[in-house]
Amino acid sequence: MKMKRQLLILLAILTAAGMQAGKHISIWPKGKMPDTQAGQIAAMTAETSLKDFNPDKARMPYLEWMDKPVNPNGGCMILISGGGYDVTCDNDLIKLWTKRFTELGFQCVNFVYRTPRPQGLPIYKTAWEDGQRAVRMVRSEAKKRGIDPEKIGTISMSAGSHLALLLATSSLTPAYARIDDLDDVPCHINFAIVNAPAYALTDSKGGTPNVRLGIGPDVKLDTIFHFDAKTCPMSLHHGGNDPYSPNASTMVFRQLRKRKINAELHLYPGKGHGAFGLERGVEFLKQMGFLGIISPEEDIMNRFPSDNDRAKYVKEDIWPDGKMPYPQANQCTPYIEWHIPNNLKTKAIQIIYSGGSYMGNETTGFEVVPPRRYLNSLGMAVVTMRYRTPRPAAETGMKKHISAWQDLQRAIRIVRSKAADYGLDGNNIGIMGSSAGGHLTIMGVTSSQQQAYLPIDDLDKLPCNVQWGIGIYPAYALTDGDEENNTSSGTDDSAVLVPEFNFDLKTVPMLFLHGDEDGWAAMNSVKTWEKMRAMGLQSELHVLAKRDHCFHRMASPGTGSYTYLERISDFLKEMKKL
Repeated sequence: MKMKRQLLILLAILTAAGMQAGKHISIWPKGKMPDTQAGQIAAMTAETSLKDFNPDKARMPYLEWMDKPVNPNGGCMILISGGGYDVTCDNDLIKLWTKRFTELGFQCVNFVYRTPRPQGLPIYKTAWEDGQRAVRMVRSEAKKRGIDPEKIGTISMSAGSHLALLLATSSLTPAYARIDDLDDVPCHINFAIVNAPAYALTDSKGGTPNVRLGIGPDVKLDTIFHFDAKTCPMSLHHGGNDPYSPNASTMVFRQLRKRKINAELHLYPGKGHGAFGLERGVEFLKQMGFLGIISPEEDIMNRFPSDNDRAKYVKEDIWPDGKMPYPQANQCTPYIEWHIPNNLKTKAIQIIYSGGSYMGNETTGFEVVPPRRYLNSLGMAVVTMRYRTPRPAAETGMKKHISAWQDLQRAIRIVRSKAADYGLDGNNIGIMGSSAGGHLTIMGVTSSQQQAYLPIDDLDKLPCNVQWGIGIYPAYALTDGDEENNTSSGTDDSAVLVPEFNFDLKTVPMLFLHGDEDGWAAMNSVKTWEKMRAMGLQSELHVLAKRDHCFHRMASPGTGSYTYLERISDFLKEMKKL
């Protein structure tokens, strides 16, 4: 009994030592590491830069368990550095991620894999072997460490994100042959925050930046990503000007939605290679339930109940009497409304209008009033527009959007002509619409050089181009769309952008906001973003997980649907409009 007691005490001491924060826990048993190569080490650059660093003592990939969170939520976040599969260099990111996710209640663990790239093998091979073994080790220790074994995720950067994609999409494919009982433990992860994944497309799979910017019909997602039955939800983050192409993230997103796996996609205009939007990743975790029970949803109209920030209101018709093109008795009268804030802080003007399937629209609902009041509170003038609906009668032969497009072109000209009267800049105008209004926004952004109607007076000599656009869950943008939804969710190659978008020389950048479960699919926004990037235009895009059409009407605090208006102000600030 005495010996048994001593053994139990010794086991407890060893267990405590193994759980000590900062200790390096080897992934492989001695002599069992697959594809061992003499030139490889497993060490962060913070270690290798030390004067007394000895590579012979750093051959074994390891896990480094960080301090236990004060208020654990049962989740584990595996931190994966990038470095081109040549080093693991993201020391500052590891510190940042550890601090943020420990605060949120996650047990953080730094995973350090073998580098540099192995000789005679795919550049990712030994890192993938290490990664699968690392996830198995984390899962095997879940009970001991108070972790839910189905609440294990990753956050990663660059080559580390390429590795994270392998772990997230291909866990049912063994990266190495079984060596012991630990390899019977599943190696799937349950969520992934993926920053700037490198080498994911066929024009960069050799380990270089994308030689063709990730653009072209023959540029595909690498087939090493299997998207198997254990593929997990992801939040993908990428800079729009990253030489490791952001199209890698759009193509991964496309495959996830093809399989109805929830995902977020956050693309940042003009940003290069880096990790952006950490708080968007936190919102993703909140929306997915990985941060506990999600809060009750709130009505956005109740959050913005007052016009206290509005100093001046003016309403005017869009067309002179008898001059409206193709008038139809069943259509409403179009008009615009000027909303000038108390404290004007910019001369830029935002035009806003609603959706309604081109069957109806209003200026008093949740798609118009909250953003109008929000922008007024920030010191920006807003013009709201009601365009003609319902759709033109079938016998006219006009497409559903033609009356609205005519109204939009005329409204922009009116705003341009009268801006100076309100102390505003008539050459600093943006347009924003939701759903059918999002389709109308893409029309206004991409096709201003095509006249929607014959000129009726001198006002029509003014240009009707704008300087930016904001599309909120735009509908009808792809050829697989019908009156109800996108029949293939826009994920098929056959679903292309509709021909009415001209993408002329006056096309300008846009901000897109969409829900991933929207029947008028998020691929409407994604494929428009891809087209604009191919033209050299840097647009911004945010797709939100588990959200349908009208994602923001009712939303839970702490989620991207709740904070969506901040994405609008962020975009306008980036564009130097606020």
